[in-house]
Amino acid sequence: MRLSFYGMLWLSLLVAWAPAHAQDVPESEPVPPVAGTGVIDMEAVVVAGVQPGPGLWKVRQGDHLLYVLGTQSPLPKNITWRSDEVDQVLQLADEVLASPGISVGTDIGFFRGLTLLPSAMKASKNPDGQKLQDVLPPALYARWAVLKQRYMGRDGGIEKKRPLIAAFQLYSEALSDSGLREGGVINPVIDAVLKRRKMKRTPTVLNIKLDDPRAALADFRRETLKPEDLACFSKTLDVIEGDLPHVAARANAWAVGDWPALRSGARQDWQQACELAWFNTETARKRGISDVEARMQARWMEVAEGALQKNRITFATVPVWQLVKPGGYLAALQAKGYEVEAPE
Repeated sequence: MRLSFYGMLWLSLLVAWAPAHAQDVPESEPVPPVAGTGVIDMEAVVVAGVQPGPGLWKVRQGDHLLYVLGTQSPLPKNITWRSDEVDQVLQLADEVLASPGISVGTDIGFFRGLTLLPSAMKASKNPDGQKLQDVLPPALYARWAVLKQRYMGRDGGIEKKRPLIAAFQLYSEALSDSGLREGGVINPVIDAVLKRRKMKRTPTVLNIKLDDPRAALADFRRETLKPEDLACFSKTLDVIEGDLPHVAARANAWAVGDWPALRSGARQDWQQACELAWFNTETARKRGISDVEARMQARWMEVAEGALQKNRITFATVPVWQLVKPGGYLAALQAKGYEVEAPE
């Protein structure tokens, strides 16, 4: 059984709400805290129709080329991505690399894995039958209640979920209401070309072996609320309350190919806070799940360098923030002597 994810706790992929990792995490500027419970009701204007997307980065070693598409999520719901440059490269590519991520593998088999689903569903809920109102500070719960009513209505079941899971579900609903979505824009275009060429992506994920998933779920169910959980929950509400127009602006920048705007946005502090909350658990530490970002990058570099050595043309997808951050994927390739060329 193989479970894939990006940026969320590996155990939670047994729960139905988890997103696929390949479309990556959203990128944006740091979000300032929003005081009180008010929502900044600004229209998040998103583009629509056929859009070109951004240009490709080029990494050279002699006459060998690695083309890299910087991906972004969320993206506008109602765009159709048509990139002539990407299509041309995919037609010629000797190999196509999948996006970086993590795969938690076990040897228990698919049908035995299905028996874990009840335990996973229990692990998604607060311990001892508690509700969000029982585990959150009153002021934070008041903010949650306002936003939940606005974007989710009378959904009583979510009140039993752990704060991190509840916050993610609320964020997804808020994105949808703002004309944005995670997934469904980039991959279908790439998949269509690969299907015609009868090619598959080469995995670049970091593989971590999970020997006893049942014990891991039991450990996670015993985990109680941490300060990191509250920080993630609060910062996610900050984004929903006040930053959705900026999230939409970054989605638009990708759609229209505005690389300066994409490059100027740093990764959001709320995502860093949430990643810390997911991975800073005793369950993860006991199983050696640490330094995830560095290990993911090292794994991707290993596969990418191998592809550069053997192929004339390779194509890869990597989230924008991972490409251009200090010490990120492009900087690491450049430090190894590869020639890196920015999109035109």
